[in-house]
Amino acid sequence: MNSMRRLLAASVISVQNSCFVYPACQNCFSRLILDSKRFNCLKCGCTGEAKDASYRYRLSLKIADTNDLFDITVFGSCLDPFFGVTAENLQRLVQDFNQLSGEANTDASAGLLVQAVETCFIGKRFIFGV
Repeated sequence: MNSMRRLLAASVISVQNSCFVYPACQNCFSRLILDSKRFNCLKCGCTGEAKDASYRYRLSLKIADTNDLFDITVFGSCLDPFFGVTAENLQRLVQDFNQLSGEANTDASAGLLVQAVETCFIGKRFIFGV
């Protein structure tokens, strides 16, 4: 471990974003721009069909140790064990649920998912590599 990295034991105070799964470029992990048929990466220029877009976790948290508050963002597959599925599969499950339920208001299912994430993380103590 390099001398700049530290471990921080801290408790999660809040979840800072409601969108914790994002379409990610396979080359540079930047957020993709999606339309109904295509995706485009503004950073590296990668393009493809929207149905082939990959997804990644991005969870922004406010955390506190005994002395300080921190804003921290956790990316990628290290969150798979907490969600029980990859970001790709979670995105697919949410889309399938919305289609099967005929839910026109996708904000309702997204809101329930945010509540579940808050319940699982807020008030819990974790060790973060920063």
